[in-house]
Amino acid sequence: MVALFVSDLHLSPDTPHTLAAFFSFLNNEAMHATQLYLLGDLFEYWPGDDDVDSPFPQQVCQALKRVSDNGTKIFWLSGNRDFLVGPAFAKAAGLTLLTEPHVTEIGGKRILLVHGDAQCTDDTAYMTFRTQVRNPEWQAAFLARPLAERKSIIAGMREGSRAAQKEKSMAIMDVNPAQIAALFKTYQVNLLIHGHTHRPDVHHTPEGVRYVLPDWDCEASEAAIRRGGWIVLDSAGELHAIRA
Repeated sequence: MVALFVSDLHLSPDTPHTLAAFFSFLNNEAMHATQLYLLGDLFEYWPGDDDVDSPFPQQVCQALKRVSDNGTKIFWLSGNRDFLVGPAFAKAAGLTLLTEPHVTEIGGKRILLVHGDAQCTDDTAYMTFRTQVRNPEWQAAFLARPLAERKSIIAGMREGSRAAQKEKSMAIMDVNPAQIAALFKTYQVNLLIHGHTHRPDVHHTPEGVRYVLPDWDCEASEAAIRRGGWIVLDSAGELHAIRA
C-alpha cells in the first residue's frame, strides 16, 4: 500500500468499539503503508491542545506515534469537529498538519484533499457558524477560556447541531456540485477525496472522480449496521474503497 485515506471516526471515550477498530486499522493496515492521511473529524471534538495530555487523547496519540515511528508518514487535515488541533497534538502524534485544500502527488496521481464541510454551501446556517469558528480572533478568545468551560460549551454546541440536523434534508447537508466542479478546475486535478458527508461513494463527473470516505461507528452489537472504512492507493496507482 502506498497511501491510506480515512476520516470521520468521531472518536471519544464513549466510542470504545470504534476506537478498537481504529487501533486495529493502525496496526494491521497503516503500519504497512508509506503514507496515512487523516482527513478530519478523527475526534468527536477537540477543545484545544492543552487537552493533549488527558488520558483519552494520549491513548490516540500514542497509537499514531507508534505508526509514525515505524516509518509511515502521517498527515492531518482538520475537520469541522477538530479544527482546533495544533502543533502540540501534531508533535505528540508524530504527524504533519496540512491546510485545505491540499494537493498531493502520490503514485503518479495528482490528488486534491479536503474534509468536505466547506463545500456544503447549501447549508447556510452551518456556513455562517463555520465562518465564525474559523475566525482566528474567535479561536483565540475561545482558547483563552478554561479547558473545562470549553468542553461544556462544545457539549452544548454538539446538542444544538444534532437538533438542527434533524430539521435539514440530506441534500442540504451534502456538498454543492458547483463547489466541487470549482475545486477540480481551480486546482487542476481530476481526483478528489473527502469525507464529512457520511455518504461514501465514488462519483464520476465531467471534471473528474470524487471519492467520499465513510464515517465510522462500530458501537452497535449487530455487525451488519457497523460502519467504517478507508481508501487505499496501491503501488499500481489504483484506488480501492475498503470497508472496516
